[in-house]
Amino acid sequence: MSIGSGTERRALVVEDDDDIRALIEYTLATQGFLVTAVDSGAAALEAVALDDPDLITLDLGLPGMDGIETCRRLRAITDAYVVMITARNDPIDRLIGLETGADDFIAKPFDAHELKARVNAMFRRPRRLADGPADAPVPPSSPPSSPSSHEVLQHGVLRVDVDGRRAFKDSQELSLTRTEFDLLTEMMRSPARVWSRETLLRSVWGTEWASDTHLVEVHVANLRRKLGENKAAKYVRTVRGVGYRMESPEGHPSG
Repeated sequence: MSIGSGTERRALVVEDDDDIRALIEYTLATQGFLVTAVDSGAAALEAVALDDPDLITLDLGLPGMDGIETCRRLRAITDAYVVMITARNDPIDRLIGLETGADDFIAKPFDAHELKARVNAMFRRPRRLADGPADAPVPPSSPPSSPSSHEVLQHGVLRVDVDGRRAFKDSQELSLTRTEFDLLTEMMRSPARVWSRETLLRSVWGTEWASDTHLVEVHVANLRRKLGENKAAKYVRTVRGVGYRMESPEGHPSG
């Protein structure tokens, strides 16, 4: 079922509880989304292939294929924002969901105003990637050119074409989710700055909820993994008790 005003922004609601599904549909429709709703992971995969949504709300406790597996499969075919919704309050569920590719996490029962606020914060910044799904494999290519109309950031072997939404390590294009891309871009704009978790929450997620610092921690860990960090090569340094900063370019061995 689809409801909405015909706007280009599309949302997919994946929820097997009829009342909660109707609430989320209504909430998103009032924000101008054209909303499609389904009640299973398999139906969600089909709907994404047909509608190419900008936002997906995904119930963790789906019957059959659960929200974690659904999210994992969705991330192979879409770069849509994914907000995972769960009745369980286990921190492990949150961590697994975020590591699988969810951008945010809301626990049931939730307030419709909170959902609106989180969605609005996500869409304050352009997030659509230029070259397909966020986590799809990307072939090696040369770094983008840097015409004057483009913001291009360089830090050691890392290069970010902000407007083209492409990130490179040496000549290898990185396959980042939208949140990982925005996190890297934000820190590279002021690489010597120490970024507190709370500051990154405001600038990347647009939220003031201090309890959501786990969002930053998990996405930084995912970003480090995709950057290929190891003992010999560090790109994001943890400043104990404060937050994170970019490692100095001298700490970035080439190759």
